[in-house]
Amino acid sequence: MLGYLTPIKTYAETRCGLGMITQMNVRGLLFDPYNNAYIVILRDERNVDMLPIWVGKSEASAISFALEHISPPRPMTHDLMKAILDNADAKVLSAEITDLKDNTYFAKIHLWHGDSEYTVDSRPSDAIALALRADAPIFTKEEVLRKQNSEELERWLENLKPEDFGKFET
Repeated sequence: MLGYLTPIKTYAETRCGLGMITQMNVRGLLFDPYNNAYIVILRDERNVDMLPIWVGKSEASAISFALEHISPPRPMTHDLMKAILDNADAKVLSAEITDLKDNTYFAKIHLWHGDSEYTVDSRPSDAIALALRADAPIFTKEEVLRKQNSEELERWLENLKPEDFGKFET
């Protein structure tokens, strides 16, 4: 089996012993003029924790299309992925932001097919874009929330101007 596709017997087994997870929602997309990149803003349901994930223009576009429920005339990559999964009778259970190493986030997509769950290694932007199309929840490990440097984030947020916020706020 491919190294990035791992079969798991049950959904519960993916959570046992791996620490707490928090359900997150995409609250918006921002443009970061200082880094010439976009930021996906994930917030927990209580609006206590926030996780900003920097993504490229095409990744931001894929996420914004899903947020705005835009169907392009031809399928984008994530639409194609969703169509393949649907035709194979596989279901996206969730997306999970699993780690933060050297300012890079890591993610997994949890899929259900037949009587087994599979996890697929993914970039967070791809996991989020697919989860949005599949109406699947997005989770973040508590450890990831603790790892992010909140002081640096707060300094960055203090420098934002209203015009820096994109039209994709939700």
